[in-house]
Amino acid sequence: MPSPIPVTRLLPKDLYPSLELGTFSSPLTKPLDGSSLQVPVQRFHSRAASRLWSSVIHWQELRSVQPVGSGGFGAVYKAEYFGEIVALKRVKKCTKNQLASRQSFWAELNAAHLRHTNIVRVIAATTGVPKSVGDESSIGTILMEFVHGRNLQQIIYDTAEPLGADRWLRYGTDVVRGLRFLHAHDVVHLDIKPANVLVSSEDVCKIADFGCSLKLDRGCEVNTIGPHLSHVGGTYTHRPPEMLKGEGVSPKADIFSFGITLWQLATREQPYTGDRQHVLYAVVAHNLRPSVEKHAVFRSEIGRQCRTLLNRCWSADRRCRPSAQELTSQLEQLQQLGTGERD
Repeated sequence: MPSPIPVTRLLPKDLYPSLELGTFSSPLTKPLDGSSLQVPVQRFHSRAASRLWSSVIHWQELRSVQPVGSGGFGAVYKAEYFGEIVALKRVKKCTKNQLASRQSFWAELNAAHLRHTNIVRVIAATTGVPKSVGDESSIGTILMEFVHGRNLQQIIYDTAEPLGADRWLRYGTDVVRGLRFLHAHDVVHLDIKPANVLVSSEDVCKIADFGCSLKLDRGCEVNTIGPHLSHVGGTYTHRPPEMLKGEGVSPKADIFSFGITLWQLATREQPYTGDRQHVLYAVVAHNLRPSVEKHAVFRSEIGRQCRTLLNRCWSADRRCRPSAQELTSQLEQLQQLGTGERD
């Protein structure tokens, strides 16, 4: 299946001279000899090595592969690669929906060419696997930076450690900084939630898991979701009403999901209870949103301003939601206000 991502959108033209050809690579171009797939791949000594991902995995350099976890579309391992600790993700074929699993693999690469502190870095990706390490159920393999820490889901619900306003505001600011960068490059994540935000050992949030993401057409504020894009969806508790209704996708979908995530950080509760179908219907038909009235955290000055911000983030009208740029400024101001209150 050809990649929906043209190679020219992944590799800047001015860097092509520093590239060489390798095998077992992502099918971004037609095979050169009809027997194997080959595309440009960076040299490790290249000036651009810190900016580009590679379309070749040097399997002989993988060491100490250990399972970390598994999910709907694959499994994640911890490994050593050229002396660096990495995360290895194998995307598996979904027997019920093979198209969705293939699209999920390619979607993981929508942000592969981007580098930002608050986004998990892709190191290499390939669809080819040597027989010695092959897995017939695998569509492709992705190597990413290994984030030594936990995710926000674990911090919110699985620990008793304090999560004061200064901390959850800082986490929220990290996430919107990552979103601001993604949206500036026409990438929407479409599955922002605590489980998809990793927290490093330095306590920095990094957006992960781009399996539901889309690359938007440049200059187009809203993209239509075609029936061929079966991987688009995200988690129902964080999905905006326009996507529940099957309407177009825009960066404002991520803003809605972020609003739910920020509420979870502030309250440490689940956003909804009850039957899934009831929640889906109520979000669209009755403007159901997580409660901000009963929580003491929203009664302070910072809390009241945050409540106003949340109401804008999860507005039914996406045009009323703030941009990631605006959110970043407002959360940074709230952080400063919190510092002033402590002083």
